[in-house]
Amino acid sequence: MSSLRIRQAVRAILLTPDASVLLVRFEFPIGTVWALPGGGLDPGEDHETALHRELAEEVGLSEMTLGPHVWDREHIIPFVDGQWDGQRDRFYLVPIERRIEPAPLLSWEQLREERLHELRWWSLADIETAAHAGTRFAPQRLGPLLTDLVTDGPPASPILTGT
Repeated sequence: MSSLRIRQAVRAILLTPDASVLLVRFEFPIGTVWALPGGGLDPGEDHETALHRELAEEVGLSEMTLGPHVWDREHIIPFVDGQWDGQRDRFYLVPIERRIEPAPLLSWEQLREERLHELRWWSLADIETAAHAGTRFAPQRLGPLLTDLVTDGPPASPILTGT
């Protein structure tokens, strides 16, 4: 497996005290996927720097305190551009005081070029209901993972999310 080209990426769990989480809607040739904001590391970036950049670009959030690294996910899927064979995501908890109105620094045209088409706040109940109706989330177990995070707090060390 070492010959696979794995993209390094980072994602934020923007979590409010009422357990709302901000998700982004990606449109891929294989369908719609709701995921946490973030993206790939640029050359020379560490995960924290990349996450600050991505949250500014996608959400317009520049003032934040990064919490702990709580989850890891590796998925092997061919990227549409053919450059990567998969991606390794590192997820950080980013507690925020309230739902904010996303104001991306990138234009919607630029975001759509990255297949991002919508930003929306979700409750845990909304995620659970949508998952049962067939909505795709990344990671697939997003609802239960978030419930555990809200109920038990951050894990002692990052956990693997599965696909």
